[in-house]
Amino acid sequence: MVRCLKWGMIAFLIALTAGCGYVQPEPKTPPPAPLPEDKSPQEQPITAPLTGLPADAPVDERVVAVMIENHNQARPQSGLDKADWVFEVLAEGWITRFVAIYQSQKPERLGPVRSVRPYFIDIAEGMNAVLVHAGGSTEALARLKQTNYEHLDEIYNAGRYFWREKFRRMPHNLYTDMTRLREAIADKGWETKAGALPQFHFLQDEEVRDGQPATRVEITYHRTYDLAYAYDSGRRQYMRETKGKPHRDMETEEQLAVTNLIVMEAPHRIVDKEGRREVILTGQGEGMLFQRGMATPIQWHRKQGEFFVFTDAAGEPIRLLPGNTWVNIIPDKPGMQASVNIVDGSENLTQ
Repeated sequence: MVRCLKWGMIAFLIALTAGCGYVQPEPKTPPPAPLPEDKSPQEQPITAPLTGLPADAPVDERVVAVMIENHNQARPQSGLDKADWVFEVLAEGWITRFVAIYQSQKPERLGPVRSVRPYFIDIAEGMNAVLVHAGGSTEALARLKQTNYEHLDEIYNAGRYFWREKFRRMPHNLYTDMTRLREAIADKGWETKAGALPQFHFLQDEEVRDGQPATRVEITYHRTYDLAYAYDSGRRQYMRETKGKPHRDMETEEQLAVTNLIVMEAPHRIVDKEGRREVILTGQGEGMLFQRGMATPIQWHRKQGEFFVFTDAAGEPIRLLPGNTWVNIIPDKPGMQASVNIVDGSENLTQ
């Protein structure tokens, strides 16, 4: 009996020892190898070069600059709302004229189209734009001929690409459209693509715009012609008024809206009895930039044959908001202080 118990105890101890013995650990799974870094270039969004707005396809057509009348019998005009840039400058007397610059949109009716002056050529040539007009001053026509500048003149070389409407009297009834103008450029064998364009710097939509409050900008070219831009915070644009009334597009009946507004001074001089002017757009001068209800002092610079460079107080190129840009060029005498009222809702900031 004692021997049985002894062997039973030995068997128990052997079993216990076996149960507490060393167990070989399972091998660890190595961590996954890191994925190779994707060094392929990221696809950049397509934007229109003159506006910075998104586009479905590359915007690379030749820029077109159209002379559009601003006589009171020419308002409302057609197609100003579709322009990427618009310049407004005095022509004869105290009547202004527009140089409307198109690339990204194709308005179905443009006009009324009027004549050209030398300083309007200065504006167009900075973008190598085909200039569209109906006649011009002796100096302007001579310059176009001497420089072989590519232009479409309803009177001399492109009449079939224009038409006259019956709802207005001559000379305020001449129109064209972008389809006809593109056809004319191709028919004449000119370059149809834009080539090199000025490089504009655009703000991101969420970036804050610095400056002084400017909820309303009032510009007086003469006691017989004044205009204003009233800031619409809902649209985040300036809404244009002419002689105290909304300035509308004839086709859409919508008020003209401006994302970036520039007012710049330039030397003006009357050169003949008809009141034609010389406007000097080379060199540099003072200006103001208006964006999202804020005003910022700027300077403009321009060399012959080039487009304007606009800089801030630090000498850096200004940054535009994606959208259209309007430039009002005013005489440097009397200048900004006398011609422009910048209102923040309670006071005039230019006095």
